[in-house]
Amino acid sequence: MSNEKLHINRSHLHLLLKQMIRIRRFEERCVSLYSEEKIRGFLHLYNGEEAIAVGVMQALTAEDAILATYREHGHALARGVPMNSIMAEMFGKKSGCSGGRGGSMHLFANEQRFYGGNAIVAGALPLAVGIALGDKMQQKHTVTCCFFGEGAVAEGEFHESLNLAKLWQLPVLFICENNRYAMGTALEIEESNQQIHLKAASYGLSAQVIDGMNVVEVERAAKLACSAIRNGAGPQFIECQTYRFRGHSMFDTQLYRDSAEVNEWKKKGPVVQLSQWLKNNHQIQEEEIQAMELAVDEEITAAVDFAEAAEIEPLETLLQHVYGEISDE
Repeated sequence: MSNEKLHINRSHLHLLLKQMIRIRRFEERCVSLYSEEKIRGFLHLYNGEEAIAVGVMQALTAEDAILATYREHGHALARGVPMNSIMAEMFGKKSGCSGGRGGSMHLFANEQRFYGGNAIVAGALPLAVGIALGDKMQQKHTVTCCFFGEGAVAEGEFHESLNLAKLWQLPVLFICENNRYAMGTALEIEESNQQIHLKAASYGLSAQVIDGMNVVEVERAAKLACSAIRNGAGPQFIECQTYRFRGHSMFDTQLYRDSAEVNEWKKKGPVVQLSQWLKNNHQIQEEEIQAMELAVDEEITAAVDFAEAAEIEPLETLLQHVYGEISDE
């Protein structure tokens, strides 16, 4: 990778901070809504990993495609999927981005080329290869960006997808969100080689590892990788070292890690890290941060009101988009 520096200004840094705050507070509100049983099913939170989604999205165009995991609220928000439609989907309402049929793990927005939200570990990887192949065959100069966790590395799809992406020189940006614990198993007792980017490099991909808690570093790496892809260099791989502040899901008792470790990581969390840098360098005032938080809270409240008032899908349309033979027997 080049040592080229990323030139950004104060207003852009404020934008990055607000987007990360927006994701964080959206999910915090989802926790309370889940406790109230207004959001049902599974709920996997992105708290602590916001810098990755926000940073990577700065490198993508509206024509690029995105695939994510079941921990995808942050990716969808950073991509520009309307918060109202995301919240309505969380409530299982007809006006949700997936028509209320997907819920938290299956956000989908064709207009933004946001193709999930995928509940299967590593399931998005072969889909990303297929989309990139299709775009290449149509001579589109686009990038397909695929987010996945380090737990996906243990799946066969990871190796098959990287192999084909390099073999066919496909325009795929692979983003590994390495939060160290997969579902609840520490990386060091799951993988004999914990250097995930080296696994990608073994297939011939240009691969690197970066600080996934630093949104500026993520943006820089993603922009350089996308530039290489658009110039015909083939697939690129970035391992973002990060940490989730909450459990794997709302049902996780987190017996595999202690609170002291979590607190240490929170001290260098992406929101804290950027806001502190801005303050130390006299680029933001506390009142400006409070104004961001207030604006975000108002947007979230409006989204909740929208979701609560939204229509539930009527019974007569429940079989639409359902494929299978119905027997009278």
